[in-house]
Amino acid sequence: MEYRRCGHSGLLLPAISLGLWHNFGASAVFGQARRLIWEAFDRGITHFDLANNYGPPPGSAEETLGHILRNGLQRHRDEILITTKAGHAMWNGPYGDWGSRKHLIASCDQSLRRLGVDYVDIFYSHRPDPETPLEETMQALDYIVRSGRALYVGLSKYPPDTARNAMEILKQLGTPCVVHQLRYSMLVREPEQELFPLFETVGCGVVSFSPLAQGQLSERYLEGIPNNSRAARNGFLKSADVQANLPKIKKLHRLALQRGESLSQMAIAWQLRRPVPVTSVIVGVSSSEQLQQNLGALESPAFTPEELQQIDAILQS
Repeated sequence: MEYRRCGHSGLLLPAISLGLWHNFGASAVFGQARRLIWEAFDRGITHFDLANNYGPPPGSAEETLGHILRNGLQRHRDEILITTKAGHAMWNGPYGDWGSRKHLIASCDQSLRRLGVDYVDIFYSHRPDPETPLEETMQALDYIVRSGRALYVGLSKYPPDTARNAMEILKQLGTPCVVHQLRYSMLVREPEQELFPLFETVGCGVVSFSPLAQGQLSERYLEGIPNNSRAARNGFLKSADVQANLPKIKKLHRLALQRGESLSQMAIAWQLRRPVPVTSVIVGVSSSEQLQQNLGALESPAFTPEELQQIDAILQS
């Protein structure tokens, strides 16, 4: 495993991290979840990414990891990074959502109880709150670190101007933002325009999620939309979007085969190319085979300038 420095901090993150958004809640098979987490750790994945509402039901992914910690993984606590977030709807009533001091601190305490740990390594504001003063949200993050509930703080899904202002507030408070988590893939490149230059300037690490664009950058949709796929359900991923992207996806697949790898491996390796400032890529898996496939991206050949130009031409077509 390659470990990368997170911005200007002393923190190192594995190039590939494991996200527990899906397949680790109460509805998942616990034995499979436990095997995947241990296998990931044995392969050098030391970063496990959570949020208070991951499940389903909300909170159950943290409970799953907490159970695994209590039954063996806890002895490796100082070798792993546990991250969680708050800011999306979690419980009923006026304090169960968004970015107030009340919600963030209460949610952090709930997460610690579910995980059965004294602290998390990174605590994120999961999204900006348009109604709460930014200063209040950042002061809550600062307090969470100073009170020992977390070692570092991060932001997730903050647009450029809000991220810039939030990072300046945190810097003044003495609890700098060490990482920003965002959606990034070959098919979602907006962060390259303003966010990546900002992060390089202020020395903030980048953790990307959805590197395969909800499965589009895999072999799953090459022959159409399977009935049991996410696109067929028209949830986060729309079937119309997949159909529109399919010509590009097929061209990218042919290039991946020429490079001797799968499309998903090329998509992850492309994120980890230099000088793009991605510190770690979060992958979500439901099987050992998927985990091994994603880890294979670490062995991908370096991209030639011609290949990068070809990828850009495909994506801009």
